[in-house]
Amino acid sequence: MGRYTRALIIAPRSAVRLLSTLICILSPMSTSAFHPPLTQPTELDSSLRTRGYAVLSARDVCALAQADAAHLHSLVALWNDLPPDGYLKDGGRYRRRRHSCFVVGADGGVQQAAHRPHWQPLEYNALHGGMQRHFEPMAQAMASHADWLALLQWLGRVAGNLRGAQTWFAEAHQFRIDTTDGIGRPTPEGAHRDGVDLVAVFLLARQGIKGGETRVFEADGPNGQRFTLDEPWSVLLLDDARVIHESTPIQPLQAGGYRDSLVVTLRATAFQGG
Repeated sequence: MGRYTRALIIAPRSAVRLLSTLICILSPMSTSAFHPPLTQPTELDSSLRTRGYAVLSARDVCALAQADAAHLHSLVALWNDLPPDGYLKDGGRYRRRRHSCFVVGADGGVQQAAHRPHWQPLEYNALHGGMQRHFEPMAQAMASHADWLALLQWLGRVAGNLRGAQTWFAEAHQFRIDTTDGIGRPTPEGAHRDGVDLVAVFLLARQGIKGGETRVFEADGPNGQRFTLDEPWSVLLLDDARVIHESTPIQPLQAGGYRDSLVVTLRATAFQGG
C-alpha cells in the first residue's frame, strides 16, 4: 500500500475529503485498473452488513432484478442527451446530468414522485450542499421503462433486507463526466457520504479515458478498497452509514472521452429537504 493511499485510509473523515481531492488532482493517473472485488449474489446481504459495500457484475444485477440485459443496454443511448450541470462551484463544464425521484413501496410498487430540486445538507456535501439544485428530469422513456422500474424494485428489496421492509424515497441521477476541461471530476466534493440508507452506483460506459477509480473507505475505521468499474450495468452498493466513497478524476486518452454512470440513493422516511 502506497503512502498516499494509507494516508487516506487512516485520516479523520474531514481530512479524507481534502486529501483525496488533492491527491487525485496532483498525482499522475495510471491507465492500469484494479479489478472490482465481485460479490456472489448469495453473499450480497451479508457483505453489506459486514463490510458496508458489495460489487455485482451486470449479469448478476440482471438476474437479481429480473431485468433484461438487452433492454438495459438500450437505455445507455439516453445518456447522450443530458443537459449541462450549471451548479458546479469549481467553474467546470465537465458534468451533465438529469435527476428524478421515485417512491418504492414496501409492497414493491414504484411511483414517480413529483419533480423536485435536489438538496443535500452541508454535512454531507460541503461543496454543493445547502442549496436547491434544479435539474431536468429523466426522459420518460427511461422513467417509465419496465426494466428500470424492476431495478428500483430490486434496490428496494436490498434496502429492506438491510434496514427492514418499508417505503423508500429514491433519487436517481444520470451523470456524464467528460473531458471538456481536460479533467473531469465525478465527485468534486471528494470522499463523502450521501445522508441516505443505500447508495447504488451503476457504471454505464467508459470511453477514451483514464482514471475514474472507485474508492470505498470505512467511515470510522482503518480499512479501504480501490478498484475500477468498467462493465456496463455493473454496480457498487453501499451502506451509506458505514462507508464513505468517491470516484477519482478522469483524463482523456482520446478526444471526447467520458464516463457515464447512474447513481440511485434510497432513504427511509422522506426525501432530503422534504
